[in-house]
Amino acid sequence: MFPMNLKAGFCVLTLCCALAPQARAAQPGEASDSYNLGEVVVSGNRADGAPGEEASQTLYTVSAEEIRSSGVRTLDQALTLLPGVNVRTGAEGVPRIDVRGFRTRHVLLLLDGVPMNSAFDMQFDPTSIPTENIAEIKLTSGVSSVLYGQGGLGGVINIITRKGKPGVQGTISGETGDHAPYLAKGTLSAATDRFSYFLSGSASQVDGFPLSDDFTPVAGQGSGYRDNSDRQRRNLLGTVSFTPIADLALGFTLSYNEGSYGRPASTLSDPVDPFASPPKYVRVEDYSGLYLQLAGEYAAGDRLTLRGWAYLNRHDEDVNQYDDARLNSFLADGSFRERVRTSIFGATLQPRYDFGKGGALTLSLGGERDNWDNAGLLTVNPVSGGTPTFSDLSEDRSLSLYSTSVEYEVSPLAGLGLVAGYGHYWQHRSEQDQDDYSLLLGASYDVLPDTRLKASFKRNVRFPSLGDLYDLSKGNRLLASETSRSYEAGVEQKLPLESRVTLAGFYTDAENLIQNDQVSGHNMNLSEVRFAGAELQGEVHPLKGLLLRAGYTYLHSEDRSRPGRDEVQYNPRDKVTLEGRYDASCGASAYLALTHVANQYFYTKDSVQVVQKAKLDDYTVVNVRLSRKVLADRVTLYVGANNLFDANYETSYGFPQPGRFIYGGFEYRL
Repeated sequence: MFPMNLKAGFCVLTLCCALAPQARAAQPGEASDSYNLGEVVVSGNRADGAPGEEASQTLYTVSAEEIRSSGVRTLDQALTLLPGVNVRTGAEGVPRIDVRGFRTRHVLLLLDGVPMNSAFDMQFDPTSIPTENIAEIKLTSGVSSVLYGQGGLGGVINIITRKGKPGVQGTISGETGDHAPYLAKGTLSAATDRFSYFLSGSASQVDGFPLSDDFTPVAGQGSGYRDNSDRQRRNLLGTVSFTPIADLALGFTLSYNEGSYGRPASTLSDPVDPFASPPKYVRVEDYSGLYLQLAGEYAAGDRLTLRGWAYLNRHDEDVNQYDDARLNSFLADGSFRERVRTSIFGATLQPRYDFGKGGALTLSLGGERDNWDNAGLLTVNPVSGGTPTFSDLSEDRSLSLYSTSVEYEVSPLAGLGLVAGYGHYWQHRSEQDQDDYSLLLGASYDVLPDTRLKASFKRNVRFPSLGDLYDLSKGNRLLASETSRSYEAGVEQKLPLESRVTLAGFYTDAENLIQNDQVSGHNMNLSEVRFAGAELQGEVHPLKGLLLRAGYTYLHSEDRSRPGRDEVQYNPRDKVTLEGRYDASCGASAYLALTHVANQYFYTKDSVQVVQKAKLDDYTVVNVRLSRKVLADRVTLYVGANNLFDANYETSYGFPQPGRFIYGGFEYRL
């Protein structure tokens, strides 16, 4: 039965359909479809045309049009081609997005200003974020604004959702493919002079992803489809904007998702293998996430702007670890049934004063409360075949975070932009308090009308999360904050034929990174790592309707914290991407994307005393998509193939990735 809460959501869609005809007709180019009210704004260019803060940083964007052309369905797929991004899937069963060598927990994810990282471990599941409601994705790699607060050592992913535009607009889409999955989604939006709304909903189900024909069956995994890789997902999002007077704008965002999925076990069960951990048979039987934000912006004068927002991020999930692949018993030692709830509630106030030629000053004051509680049973049965006992899983922890940041940007000379920022942060918890700071310096200079040089530095900090501190098996309440020092410099060059090339070099020194210590069995501030590399991206429009884009990332890492490890595992040294899109005048479109990943290493598991090093196979994945508009461009029909050449590859040892997947679908525009 379709869940009652989503039934109510689609009733809202129906109600808005009834109200929508009151909106006036759309005027081409009249309004943006991006909902920017809740965004932690850092300007690309100032109102006077001078370079702003983002001009000194490394910023990559993915537009709604690029998302539609490529056919990507979730956030991880939308980010795969960006320089410096490594998407990998391992034992947790969900893709992890690493940026410039830093893990997912070191990357801030914001949806219209709402932090979507888990309060427990600062991770996030990108497959729970569909793309139909996204107007733009902004990835700031490495150095980022201090206005974002603590965290984000690797970077910041900022998702800007769509908003209603004048007129009534909507879409209905459906998709299916190999092994009969389905994806159904719809959007509806409208706007008047003072009011706008955007609503979207989607539902998908995958019974299991296909393995490559070159995959060799093993005892725990046959050929065909990956065991325990099914996934069900349902999403609902709505944004409402209201402008009661010319100087005041109000907005509300609601996002809800729910579903379930399996975490495929490792295909390697050889206890002698020094690299493979024992398989775990885990399912997330049910999860739900609720994200709310109320935002406002008030122009108090020609120069002073007040912005603020309050937000809630709540996530619940039921996780079961079973005895074996039959997924029906909890008698083996270490199996468990657990219900976990996390929440983040916070508010931010951000006044900004524009001094004109004297620059602009932005102040940010924020506070949030992070909570985590769990309940369940853990099986204790150290003797195989013995009589199990059950231990209660019960924990309830919380902490508070406060921040104050100030940032000043100025353009003292034509084409020259300077930015400086300082942020101070406090973490309050029952046993002790911590405080630390971040510092930002940046500059950009347009040496020629089409040539920009830029450089920046940031000292950043991340406090330990609730999971780092209080996890039942490995938590450590004495952890210190993680710190990093990042330096980067680059050049942006515009060329003929609407072409451009960007090159960025970076170096980061990180200390006190939190890792599980194999000696103590608890989290410790062990890691001292260094990352250095370069990111090159170029694009050209040689013909009308034709876009060609290429990228290369080089990443060198050093692990100075543990003997025998000379680099950080699962960080590919080389990544090459190629992308092409052609939009014909007849309404047909073709899209192709290639990703090549090479020189990725990993080490023996923690229980092995003598450290050894091994290399994952290099791999190349090609995706294609063909589409055609029909019926006066109201209907788009498409077919596509992910992993066209059926590459057999892994991003983590023992976890094969999907083989060739062929799909097709339609989109109808109202």
